[in-house]
Amino acid sequence: MRYFALACDYDGTLAHHGVVEQKAIDAIKELKKSGRRAILVTGRELDDLENVFPELNIFDCIVGENGGVLYFPSSRSTKLLAPPPQTDFVEALKERKVEPLSVGKTIVATWEPNERTVMEVIRALGLELQIIFNKGAVMVLPSGVNKASGLKACLIELLLSPHNVVAIGDAENDHAFLKICECSVATHNAVDSLKDAADFVASGDHGIGVCELIQMMLADDLASIQQRLVRHDLEIGKLPVGAPVRLPAYGSTILIAGTSGSGKSTLASAIMESMLSHDYQFCIVDPEGDYDGFENSVVHGSQDHPPQFAEVLTLLEKRFQNVIVNLLAIRVDDRPKHFENFFPSLLKLRNNVGRPHWIVIDETHHLLPDSWDPSSLFPQKIFNLLMITVHPDHISKSVLQNVDTIIAIGKTPNQTLALFGERLGQKAPAIEFGTLEAGEAILWKVKDGKEPFKFQSNPSKSHRKRHIRKYAEGELGPDRSFYFRGADRKLNLRAENLMSFIKLAEGVDDETWLHHLRQHDYSRWFRQYIKDDELADAALEVENNPEVSPQDSRLMIRKTIEKNYTAPV
Repeated sequence: MRYFALACDYDGTLAHHGVVEQKAIDAIKELKKSGRRAILVTGRELDDLENVFPELNIFDCIVGENGGVLYFPSSRSTKLLAPPPQTDFVEALKERKVEPLSVGKTIVATWEPNERTVMEVIRALGLELQIIFNKGAVMVLPSGVNKASGLKACLIELLLSPHNVVAIGDAENDHAFLKICECSVATHNAVDSLKDAADFVASGDHGIGVCELIQMMLADDLASIQQRLVRHDLEIGKLPVGAPVRLPAYGSTILIAGTSGSGKSTLASAIMESMLSHDYQFCIVDPEGDYDGFENSVVHGSQDHPPQFAEVLTLLEKRFQNVIVNLLAIRVDDRPKHFENFFPSLLKLRNNVGRPHWIVIDETHHLLPDSWDPSSLFPQKIFNLLMITVHPDHISKSVLQNVDTIIAIGKTPNQTLALFGERLGQKAPAIEFGTLEAGEAILWKVKDGKEPFKFQSNPSKSHRKRHIRKYAEGELGPDRSFYFRGADRKLNLRAENLMSFIKLAEGVDDETWLHHLRQHDYSRWFRQYIKDDELADAALEVENNPEVSPQDSRLMIRKTIEKNYTAPV
């Protein structure tokens, strides 16, 4: 389910002339039977609202006073989201004969054309207040308080995200809270500016429009209007002609595949940066520690401490955090079993609250291998899953069957597409793409019958910074470190990162240094474990020079490392 809640304005939307028809009340009750939440978002004060609409208990939460107050009918509890109006402000308005004048718990309200007098008083007293208009009504609240801020506070209480909410309204003051929700709907009687901004305009006025929307939610979870929601698309790159390449923010299962060191994690990082820009929550399952330090995220687990999966779920559910699950401390052979135990809980959480919006699985061929069938973990259709792998043909077939988009990168994109197609019994595209340059990728929409195409992926803003910090100063595991041993294996000097590699290289004897140089051990380590093809190629050029001296080769490799890893990021 995509939409877990309906957020609805009152006057002019649910109510007509302050009255709500019974059919609209019944529709909201049906919505709640489906497991969804109902939220009322109104500019009215609570006492006034109760007088005109006693059926407030059909709502899970009421955002009152245009975002200044939360009210929970089930517990009859109230939470103020702003300070009460200042006495001197209210008294000044009364002295100037501002009528009508209503003073709520956080709001002061009147009608046009009193806004001029209100503004004069605000300026005279030097107050940080704002005026919000609503079809002739003039509402005064502290700066930054509106229906959007109130709805956000409500959703935190309900453990929901705006990306799992449909909002419907009719007036100027509804723009703010409709904009933050995944789907925005205007009633047919709404002001033109709201209709122009909304994703969808109902054919019915007032409560009839609300009933129409609820029927659509119950029928197909608004799948019928999903194509309208392009404002949430994830931009991942550009075509050669400059047009953007976008992926839908909901409903996709994406596989990034390519040769080792081809930039898969860089591309994945760029896609996740697009998720961040839209405030989508994600959980990354990271077997190799490649995403440590990703912006706006929390890492759980480290080289020495395995992740506590219960705590990961708490961070995702109650703290609204993006979480990176680092599996480095778990033995390689044990990781698939740990993931098998964790993944159903992650899917259950998303089934309950709609989050995390995206699940990212690195090294998918290892965590979901073809040697076992995880079909019991997966619903028939899994969505919003991003997988990264070197070996698409080594992933469980029941997982690959969910993939609708494959992005191939690296030196052999046609082979990558062919391996994917063969695994599923599909014919690979006949187009020959050849070796891809850095940043180039091939996108194949597997299920729409269209030919794959080449595009230039967006550069990752954070990947290079994380890469430098991790490999220059971080501690790689014993299985990924470099060891100066020499031809006779008399030494066993471990370099756990590039800085320690430089220090040890300066101290080892020439015979040991040259042994590893002639064996191409340096370029191999840089490529396989530092994951830096540019550094590996530079080292390989030194290794292939039979005339280079131990001193000169040390200096050349050291300068290349320092150029890329010790300069300011």
